[in-house]
Amino acid sequence: MTGWNTLKRTGFAALFTAAAVSPGLAANAGHGEELALQWCSACHLVSNDQNKVSVASVPSFFDIARRPGFNEDALKTFLADPHPQMPNMTLSNGEIADIARYISSLSE
Repeated sequence: MTGWNTLKRTGFAALFTAAAVSPGLAANAGHGEELALQWCSACHLVSNDQNKVSVASVPSFFDIARRPGFNEDALKTFLADPHPQMPNMTLSNGEIADIARYISSLSE
């Protein structure tokens, strides 16, 4: 029984730790905006506060977010392997999630 009690305590501790850490794992739209201004603003209009001029022939992040059928998960997949005209950004999965969450937030 002692082994079972230890296992239960360990399992509950892991469960509570995971629950406490989960909110920190959520995508961060604010960080996504910072990254978008750094990596994407040379071509895209990414924010109303943007200082640089975007290229007129590419969609703004506002337009992307409002496209019919916009899907944050599909955008994350795209950003993991972007089109050839985009710079090699070498973004982490967390950074990709943050940018996707930021773009998604523009549709609200």
